Amino acid sequence: VQLQASGGGLVQAGGSLRLSCAASGSGFSINAMGWYRQAPGNQRELVATVTRGGSTIYASSVKGRVTISRDDAKNTVYLQMNSLKPEDTAVYYCNAVHIGGINYWGKGTLVTVSS
Repeated sequence: VQLQASGGGLVQAGGSLRLSCAASGSGFSINAMGWYRQAPGNQRELVATVTRGGSTIYASSVKGRVTISRDDAKNTVYLQMNSLKPEDTAVYYCNAVHIGGINYWGKGTLVTVSS
């Protein structure tokens, strides 16, 4: 499975961004897809995940501001981020979990929120 993320960039506080991540390869074998982020000096942390059945999990820090969704026909997961804050600045990584339990990671996309 290869994951190609896009949509990062520079945005002012209060603005919005939409990240996309397309999976290629064994897309039909993917269970959960999600997004993690890593800010400088911090560990990688969960932002949001969505299972193949549509169940979602959000980090408390983004709940209410972020929506994760997926289009299984396109093997793509999206992360709509609104009301962005400077503390949302990080490299965002797409993640896919194979039904066999293997984790796949995309190259990160940088999100920078200016104050």
